Amino acid sequence: MMPVFIRQAVPRFKTALTVSLALLLLAGCGTAGTNEAPSAARGGSQEKVVIHIGVQGKTGIFPYARDKRYFEQAFEKVGVEVQWTEFQSGPPHFEAFASNRLDFGAVGGTPVVSGQVGGVDFKAVAVTSDGKKGNFIVVPKDSPIRRLEDLRGAKIGVAKGSSAYNFLFMALDRGGLKGEDIKLIQLQPDEARPALDSGAIDAWSIWEPYATTAVFQSGAHILVSGQDLNINAPAFLVARTAFLEKHPDLAVLFLKTYEEARRYFVDHLDEVAADISRAQKLDLEITKTVLSNADPILSPITPEFAKAHQEQADFLFHEGAIGKKLNTSEVFENKYVEQALKELQESGR
Repeated sequence: MMPVFIRQAVPRFKTALTVSLALLLLAGCGTAGTNEAPSAARGGSQEKVVIHIGVQGKTGIFPYARDKRYFEQAFEKVGVEVQWTEFQSGPPHFEAFASNRLDFGAVGGTPVVSGQVGGVDFKAVAVTSDGKKGNFIVVPKDSPIRRLEDLRGAKIGVAKGSSAYNFLFMALDRGGLKGEDIKLIQLQPDEARPALDSGAIDAWSIWEPYATTAVFQSGAHILVSGQDLNINAPAFLVARTAFLEKHPDLAVLFLKTYEEARRYFVDHLDEVAADISRAQKLDLEITKTVLSNADPILSPITPEFAKAHQEQADFLFHEGAIGKKLNTSEVFENKYVEQALKELQESGR
């Protein structure tokens, strides 16, 4: 049965997202091309290319690569400037795509679905995780909530449109609950943690590193994870279509650089954890735990990943969270990552 809460609450989210995207698309009409402006207004004929990369959180590939200047070093060799933009969650990436303020980012599957519903012109160009260890429902220390069924009547914080949002409702479904059985509280991560600690919410649907941080710092408990429920929810690297089409060579370079950073990240976890802990002023044990759970990959969107993502979109449609059924493969584009991996292999890197 379709959760009544989702039928009631999600249309408001959909409307807000649509209005936001529409406003940003209008804004983009006045700013289009600003990230690829002529290199010299004083008569220079060559244009200066700037690549804008979105980053969220403090412990992933992008935060580490930014600190170590992986992308800056790769792109300065071809005369391209790198600029970073920080985001609290996945959905704002697509607002930035819509207004031509962003070229690449890394997000969970639900924001990809929302971006496609909103008509944003982007492509999912690679898979960065199967998502099983990426999302959690966390409850406070000494909480009486021990099973999914115990969430009935609970106030649950979550960032709407995020991967944790879809995960929450898939978890409720596994526990035999409906959307109307809980009270959803829209909170970004920096708002939700204080609410969890103070008892203003009873549970929090969230991703790493926030889940592990809450466990270490406040004694919170993991109620359930995507791995516990065997929910395959791939996360993606996403890109603005216009940038890909205008600079396919830079798209390949971007993916090669990401892969080189990822390989070092995975092969030197202790060193990377120490670097991230120091740079981001994070507890070392928290950082090590988060990184050991991360298991990042760089993969084309295989049939298995495509199927899992389509199933998530179908779930959102059937629950009334999105207003139309999607063919999610319409936003998939594998040729850039396939070329990047091929070039790395041929070069012996």
